[in-house]
Amino acid sequence: MRCLRLKKKKEITGVLTKGKRVRAETLMLVYLPSDRVKFAVCVGKKYGGSVQRNRIKRLLRAAFYDFAEDMKPCSVLLLPKAAPTYAYASFRRDIGKLLKREDLLEDRHFSARRGE
Repeated sequence: MRCLRLKKKKEITGVLTKGKRVRAETLMLVYLPSDRVKFAVCVGKKYGGSVQRNRIKRLLRAAFYDFAEDMKPCSVLLLPKAAPTYAYASFRRDIGKLLKREDLLEDRHFSARRGE
């Protein structure tokens, strides 16, 4: 499944103002129900130069794509917390934890077994 990216400022501001915020150790996730899975990553200049910011964005996108196929339709905004180092494993762990806690993952395996 290919999820859409939130690109317009109006869409991102809408998620920021109306969405629900949940926090984990390494990031904050803001979500709002929608028709499809859409997401954006926001990394400000306080996180370092462009090389550092782009690395953080790549790590967040890769971690999010691991869960995107199993998500319920919603718009998601990922905001990292300032830290000395950033790792894919910690982003993936926290995104999974937040999505499960907020019940944003569909249980496809369970429903497939139930139909047998």
